[in-house]
Amino acid sequence: MTNNVLLRNVTESDLPVLFEQQLDPEATAMAAFPSRDHDSFMAHWAKIMKNDSNILKAILFEGQVTGNVVGWEQDGKWEVGYWIGREFWGKGIATNALKEFLEIVKTRPLYAHVAKHNAASRRVLEKCGFTIIGRQWILDNDGSQLVEQFILKLDGNDG
Repeated sequence: MTNNVLLRNVTESDLPVLFEQQLDPEATAMAAFPSRDHDSFMAHWAKIMKNDSNILKAILFEGQVTGNVVGWEQDGKWEVGYWIGREFWGKGIATNALKEFLEIVKTRPLYAHVAKHNAASRRVLEKCGFTIIGRQWILDNDGSQLVEQFILKLDGNDG
């Protein structure tokens, strides 16, 4: 476990690293979220970087971009999501990054979604005060089957 995690705003120079991280087949299977081709990825990030209400943080560990943690409003609710490069899994980076993010983003309630089979990511959320409030079914990363997903919520300002 580590506390050597820093957050800063995502910059265009981070995008090649973030692009490569989201191509990892094991990571996309865990997230049940499809990777994007280069043009789609860059277009998506260009769009979300233009929206000033989005909160887009690069996660740095030992000076390296190891992933991102983001917050956005969707259907009147604030959502949080994160992605850690697989080579950085199991080091406490996601938990520490999310804790730091929750110090920046004071909006509550805050919602997150995680594939039921992604126990490590669910533990990150629960360590940060999120609780499961529901379930839904989504198509997996290649659109071939349904995957059960937990909906989690962080209430109050105690996260």
